Amino acid sequence: MKKIIIKLALVTAAFMPLTSCLKDLNQKPISDITSANLYENFANYKAVLAKCYAGLATTGNQGPAGKPDIQDIDEGFSSYVRVLWCMQELSTDVAKCQWSDAGLPELNTGNWSANNVWTQAMYYRVFYQIAMCNEFLRELTDAKLASRNITGTDLADAKKYRSEVRFLRALSYYHALDLFGGNVPFITEESSTADLPKPTNAADLFAYIESELKVVEAELAEPGANEYGRADRAAAWMLLSKLYLNANVYIGANKYNESSVYAKKVIDAGNYSLETNYADVFKADNNNSKEIIFAVNFDGIHTRTYGGTTFLVHACVGGKMNPNDYGIGGGWGGMRATPEFVDKFPNTSDTRGMFFTTGQTKAMPKLTGSFEAGYGLAKFSNLRKDSTAGADLTFVDTDFPLFRLSEAYLNYVEANTRGGAGDAGLALTYMNKVRNRAYAGNTIGEYTSIADITDDELIDERGRELYHECTRRTDLRRFGKFTGASYNWSWKGGSQVGVGLSEFKGIFPIPTSDLNANTNLKQNTGY
Repeated sequence: MKKIIIKLALVTAAFMPLTSCLKDLNQKPISDITSANLYENFANYKAVLAKCYAGLATTGNQGPAGKPDIQDIDEGFSSYVRVLWCMQELSTDVAKCQWSDAGLPELNTGNWSANNVWTQAMYYRVFYQIAMCNEFLRELTDAKLASRNITGTDLADAKKYRSEVRFLRALSYYHALDLFGGNVPFITEESSTADLPKPTNAADLFAYIESELKVVEAELAEPGANEYGRADRAAAWMLLSKLYLNANVYIGANKYNESSVYAKKVIDAGNYSLETNYADVFKADNNNSKEIIFAVNFDGIHTRTYGGTTFLVHACVGGKMNPNDYGIGGGWGGMRATPEFVDKFPNTSDTRGMFFTTGQTKAMPKLTGSFEAGYGLAKFSNLRKDSTAGADLTFVDTDFPLFRLSEAYLNYVEANTRGGAGDAGLALTYMNKVRNRAYAGNTIGEYTSIADITDDELIDERGRELYHECTRRTDLRRFGKFTGASYNWSWKGGSQVGVGLSEFKGIFPIPTSDLNANTNLKQNTGY
């Protein structure tokens, strides 16, 4: 299943060579084959659907280098998962990159500006994805399907595809809300492509994402019933749970009841179970994992990119680390853990603390220019469960899990402890499932009372379980620890000892380039 989906993504390149610059964020994809020709034949629809999914993984239509979707940044840097990871993890206590590429040191320290190439790349990647989804949805209206005589099972499939693309668009709008706030352009398939988009606001964007997910919830395939790598109802439930969990940050509203309800829907679906070994979730054959709810698919032969998990495996290996131990031909020597994050693992029995210490210092006296400053921490691997390497030693087979069962457990626990609906005893059980797996079945990591799960325990546990999975900045914001000085880490604010960040740094700036292109937009406060 996995490789079929990926190959379809490449087939789509023949149909939709897409515009590489989205300065007005409302352009149609450009094609030598007109939409009328492309969509006249239902056989093409799945290939276009695959391109919408591939937008989360690939950087262009010709592999890792050729015709990039996004300009003004190295193509290898510009994949959705890679840029999202850098914004969500490098800006926090989890990791720092020792490279000095333009914009990276500023992500490390929280000193980014509206001209930072990484924040720009994420902004354009998000809205490129939204524009691509909008174009697909413009062509799959009920009226257009009827005019093309799409009927029977083809019609039913077309409507399923439409629901999946609405989910993908909601996912990107969620990232826009989380990263840039509500002051972003808003465009749908019904928007005029002749006019510059107008900005929305946090409350309206939150309500839109919520309403879209509730509509498609009933239309998507049952949990586990879709092809691997495609969204089903559980993916929509997980995104709703995450949206509600952060509602206080986004719109100043308590939505913990709703977050716990949707986390419980995922858990009760019965299709998912924790892997026995934590590390197996992040290996080259994780497409077989029953823990992953929705993943971005990568394949060393058919989906080649210098972003995604190719980046996550290679960039975390350096110094005296043996690349063969991670199924790759060589490391890039980039990412190391901060000493503050190392301290989140006081018990060496916790199998999630996969630190490499030989030749490394725990302290990080240098931010750039020395991989040895800070412990190595390689969570993702290009090895399979049987210890054989993936199909290619450069391009990695490992999929990136956007949602998995342990996060549903932790969402339920947090929502419950914050006064949301649910059962405290069940929340304790869920937390101990995560902890028990982390300690390889040993009960020494388990909590005996829900009262022991304080806010500090919750945020630390989420860090231990979900690091390197694009959640850390969002979680720290929710717990009031990302900005300000209540919790500092090495190089926060540009100081080795860490200093507080101004509150406006909770979200990233609108790129200057888009402010210049669209006079309807205004910069986020503080930038």
